[in-house]
Amino acid sequence: MKTLRFCSSSSSSSSTCLILLLHIFSLFLSSNTTPTTDREKFDSLLRLPQSGSTRTRHRSKRVLFVGDFGAKGDGITDDSQAFKNAWEVACSIPTRTRILIPSGRTYLIHPVDIAGPCRSKVTLMISGTIIAPINPDAWIGLNRRKWLYFHGVNHLTIEGGGTVDGMGQEWWARSSMSTCSNGDDCISIVSNSSRIRIVNIVCGPGHGISIGSLGKSNSWSHVRDVAVDAAFLSNTENGVRIKTWQGGSGFASNIAFRNVVMDNVSNPIIIDQYYCDSQLPCLNQTLAVKVENISFIHIKGTSATDEAIRFACSDDSPCEGLYLEDIQLLPSNGEITRSFCWAAQGSSLGSVDPPACFSDSEEFIKQKVLIHPVSLEYGGKAIL
Repeated sequence: MKTLRFCSSSSSSSSTCLILLLHIFSLFLSSNTTPTTDREKFDSLLRLPQSGSTRTRHRSKRVLFVGDFGAKGDGITDDSQAFKNAWEVACSIPTRTRILIPSGRTYLIHPVDIAGPCRSKVTLMISGTIIAPINPDAWIGLNRRKWLYFHGVNHLTIEGGGTVDGMGQEWWARSSMSTCSNGDDCISIVSNSSRIRIVNIVCGPGHGISIGSLGKSNSWSHVRDVAVDAAFLSNTENGVRIKTWQGGSGFASNIAFRNVVMDNVSNPIIIDQYYCDSQLPCLNQTLAVKVENISFIHIKGTSATDEAIRFACSDDSPCEGLYLEDIQLLPSNGEITRSFCWAAQGSSLGSVDPPACFSDSEEFIKQKVLIHPVSLEYGGKAIL
């Protein structure tokens, strides 16, 4: 892949929100290498593949250099306001505009809210390095789950061959000394998002790649047309996940996870329509965000939990159109892996390990659990 794009668009009546949650996690992207476990040494790092063109871009009103807005790029000075000023200008221009983070410089960016809508398409070209504050105290009084927070933006592309470093070492050190662990998703695609493409990403540790959570506090949410392709997840608490609250409404549809390699990942494939991130038990409610047309294709590796596939769907609004193809999730502990289905309808093709647990008759079966023993031939390790 030559480009990494977080592209989003929606109708004029809705907004798009994509959160880059990098302040805690280890993410690394590369355009020309195959993911391996050696990449665990990259801590809180997201590297962007080169953009399609290598030609030198001349200054024009449609290419904005953050240095022209006062950014120092020395890795020490807070360049947040310069970055935000550049964004506001780019967002106001009626023709397609690029914001350039030039190579050879490091820009310290504190938590920023990057809002739309914009008058035209915007490309953020990160050829240099963006770093988060090392000290988590920079988030005092702010939402600690947000660093570079894009929302309400249509037609956003992020590319350029540079690096986004979440500086997560201090976060993990602090969380390990606390009795309350509240890490977050490497990438979270939240409500009112559509036409999202995430390509060639490495994640770990953290909570994996998530759609949601959706439908909190009985809200209406929608996410559609999302593709995650070529990802490596290592030692994450979840793999690829869709999570919705009871009582919500709307839909999550046309979502595909393809070509994903997992190393010692808990809950590698999961749809959870009973998500409850609360200190108090959540009430049982009948309304639910509709989950349909979700595919998991070419997903291989090792699971840290016995339950490698979990589809826990709503009784009143079952998951429909789920699809599994070429799945091999073997146990990292040498025991067994299994799949779990509740109110889940779907189909599978080719080798699926552990076996799919969808209904196999016209009579809808709400619950079935299939257990698959370890293959002695592979010794409990994935053949990748």
